[in-house]
Amino acid sequence: MRNSLIVMGLVCLSATNSLADEALPWSEKTDAIGRIEQMPIGFLGRKELDDLVQAGEELFEAKFKKTEGAGRPMATAAILPTKARRLSKTAFARTSGPDAASCGACHNEPLLGGAGDFVTNVFVSEGFTNADFDSINPQFSNERGTNHLFGAGLIELLAREITSDLHDIRKDALKSARADQSAKRVELISKGISYGFITAQPDGVLSLKEIDGIDTDLVVRPFSQKGVMTSLRQFTVNASNHHHGMQATERFGARWTGETDFDEDGMSAELSSADISALVAWQATLRPPVVAKPENAEWQAAAKSGENVFEQIGCAQCHMPALPLNSLQFDDPGLFDVAGTLQTYQVEAPATYDLAMLDWAQSLPRNEEGQVLVPLFGDLKRHTMTDGDVDAFGNELMSQRFVDRNIFITAELWGVASTAPYGHRNDMYDLDEVISAHGGDARQSRDAYLDLDENIKQQLIAFLRTLEIK
Repeated sequence: MRNSLIVMGLVCLSATNSLADEALPWSEKTDAIGRIEQMPIGFLGRKELDDLVQAGEELFEAKFKKTEGAGRPMATAAILPTKARRLSKTAFARTSGPDAASCGACHNEPLLGGAGDFVTNVFVSEGFTNADFDSINPQFSNERGTNHLFGAGLIELLAREITSDLHDIRKDALKSARADQSAKRVELISKGISYGFITAQPDGVLSLKEIDGIDTDLVVRPFSQKGVMTSLRQFTVNASNHHHGMQATERFGARWTGETDFDEDGMSAELSSADISALVAWQATLRPPVVAKPENAEWQAAAKSGENVFEQIGCAQCHMPALPLNSLQFDDPGLFDVAGTLQTYQVEAPATYDLAMLDWAQSLPRNEEGQVLVPLFGDLKRHTMTDGDVDAFGNELMSQRFVDRNIFITAELWGVASTAPYGHRNDMYDLDEVISAHGGDARQSRDAYLDLDENIKQQLIAFLRTLEIK
């Protein structure tokens, strides 16, 4: 029907009506996309940051529609832009995706930006050239729970500083070996965390066989259960395509693919670089979880004792209570991202905002050197989590980005009281179960936990149950 009809006093607008759909008060389109018209650059004041964060929150909550680019009928969930082998007949697929209309559909426990229950699990394959699949059999994918994002900006800043430290150590070792014409074996250590050793030869050859818990490029990748995502920006670009079929122009646009509509859904420029910047800003400024003080006096006493137990049995060796951070200045995009995600050198200037402007930053403790102490209860390092006797975490058949199946990055425990169930598949009901599942590098601490008197175990649980998202 090409003409407008008036039926019983109601105006029926045809598809060719000149009134734009987004102007209609009942339009299903979200007005979140494109709220920030130009990618932010340079230092952002509080008002500019607040506007960017508000736009990011609206995008995170928005339920994307086909008219905005949702769906990817001729593209897969792969990190590298990959065409589907055949046209998808369904808009959603619980296995290979798209599997959600919004970010908040999964990240919502206990608040927007939080974790998700088992029902929100996602299925990830190698991530480079994966095809669509309709089976949850582990030979096709790895099943993963939804992690929370609170404090994520601080995590990324820590990872960047550690990466810079490790790169400086590598550079100095090579320089020293050349100057002295002798091999130099040096430890890769930053913020009290050892990532093994490198040996530099006078001719510039670098031995990496002793590195531990990190990639050979010495870049700390703090996100995902395997520690394979460098930044919130990379995570956002990947997830938008995988889960929603919303493709970011910085990876799926003409510069990389030679096409403006790579997924062939009839929509181009689905998420601009400015949209991605807004999503990053909202995630980067989410307040960190807290160590809550229970009102119950018995719980307070038990938690205090449990914190000591946490140290005594070795949990804090990997779940380090706090790491020092030199600067709260967040640059987006950053220096260390992979190709297909914007990097600092590809823009006129990164958007720079100081997290110290935020109200929650004022409550973060500092050490004697003035460094912020980030209470993450983690070490931003990968560890082997299984052995011959304890292998509950070894239930995957596929590596992810060349990380072995039984190796995972230490889960930050801040917020753990608010994010049950547990484990990389969200398939462990409580803290006792997930502690008991630790093997490999954590075997000694796990065994020490199991040997505790039941009352002492409960003190440790009482402490962990104070690590909340509020």
